[in-house]
Amino acid sequence: MRPSPVSPLMSLRGWLSAAALILVLLALARPLDHDESQYVAAAVLAAHGNLPYRDFAYLQVPLQPIVFAPLAWLFGEWAWPGLRVVNALLGTAAIAFVYRGAREGGAAVRPALLGAGLFACTDIMLFSIGTARNDALPVALLAAALPLIMRAANDRGTRWAALLAGLLLAAAAAAKISYALPATAYGIYALLDRRHRPLWVAVGTLPIMAFVAASASWNPHGFMFGVFEFPAFAPGQYYRDRPWKMSWLAKLLDTLKFLALGPALIGLLLTSRVRWRGKWGLARSGRAIDWMLWAGILAALLPFPTWRQYLLPILPPLFVRLAIGWHVGPPGKRTRIALVVFACAGLAPSVEALVRAVPGVPMIEAMRQGKAISAAMDAGGVTGPVATLSPQFLPATRRLPDPRFAAGPFYFRSHDPVALKIEAVDRLVSRGTLAAHFARPPAAILIGGEGKWTSGEAAQDQALEDWAKRNGWRQMPVEGGRFRLYIKPP
Repeated sequence: MRPSPVSPLMSLRGWLSAAALILVLLALARPLDHDESQYVAAAVLAAHGNLPYRDFAYLQVPLQPIVFAPLAWLFGEWAWPGLRVVNALLGTAAIAFVYRGAREGGAAVRPALLGAGLFACTDIMLFSIGTARNDALPVALLAAALPLIMRAANDRGTRWAALLAGLLLAAAAAAKISYALPATAYGIYALLDRRHRPLWVAVGTLPIMAFVAASASWNPHGFMFGVFEFPAFAPGQYYRDRPWKMSWLAKLLDTLKFLALGPALIGLLLTSRVRWRGKWGLARSGRAIDWMLWAGILAALLPFPTWRQYLLPILPPLFVRLAIGWHVGPPGKRTRIALVVFACAGLAPSVEALVRAVPGVPMIEAMRQGKAISAAMDAGGVTGPVATLSPQFLPATRRLPDPRFAAGPFYFRSHDPVALKIEAVDRLVSRGTLAAHFARPPAAILIGGEGKWTSGEAAQDQALEDWAKRNGWRQMPVEGGRFRLYIKPP
């Protein structure tokens, strides 16, 4: 008796389930990164009723802490690994939406799976969704809009789909500001191609725009500083002793390097083969995502220097576009070989992370450190907020970070901080103004999480520790040797 064939839907579900499992394991195995500090802290503080900008500094647009707050409350002590898992699952959703976008654009199952699979093999995507940063949520929202956009492009859209597309793209921009450029590009294109129902797209953006306006009203200066001013001046300050990093040559080399770690670079080169007219019967259907693709490239190249996560908005429209093209003109043998080679290059850093995690899984080690810190805090009677440049370790201790340190090390290391009065209003503390702000000291100071082992700088932690020693704070032993805890004298 012949076995019944497996339906494409069942095959896709199995493929996505396997991808989700692998991405979750990879998220737990990735090295600890101090970039995660402000995102974990923001979600945890929001889970306890604090608002970005008003109650703590947040150096990004405001959506993610609000969306992730219930999850951080649910995870409790496991907030940091829990948020990593959430980001891995959001990455899985983005892969599924790339597949769905290709199918809505006319691609058959095989090229749609190929496009989604290649998207999953880029180091840009794997790195971005493997940590508790703010990359996975906006890329999932952007990717979720692509099937709706492709349906509209092929005269199968509805007003409710247009409204939802507007909502999703606006939400992506409210989670990370670089996604505002692809979202705006689609809005402009919709005005030129009325099949996309631009009025309903605009209506869909209104709830998110209202939310962002409300969040700006919580502390207008804190909002402007965190969203626009700090990202504008901070890189120049940080790299002032390495000006070459801010050059166009460095940008070119970094961009090519990150795109080559995976099939994104060859994918961009192959896009010239995709035409939206003629025998394909898909006239104009891909031009909307072309606009989004070029806007994503612009968004990636604007900031200095370039990091791999900045290139993420390019990838969903790119691989949807390629999958649709491959439906009619499948890649040749040489192209397939090149794609396999580049895909292996994209997987290599993640495979390395998994191999390095064999002796000790980084997130398990982080939770052990958190338990040791918690025991030291219990012994020292610490109940109030804790000053630390590594607030991502605090959920495991059941203590909240001092809101002035919610931004982790990123404002603290500023060479030319804003005025002391503005810092007080915006809930910020810099290294140079530490003594003035500590007239109102925290309950404890935690040292040790900002170092090479978290891609940080131990010198920043040293400034906090020097202040604690000068002012007679008592050091409590923390098992494991990485951390030092100081509690204020009686």
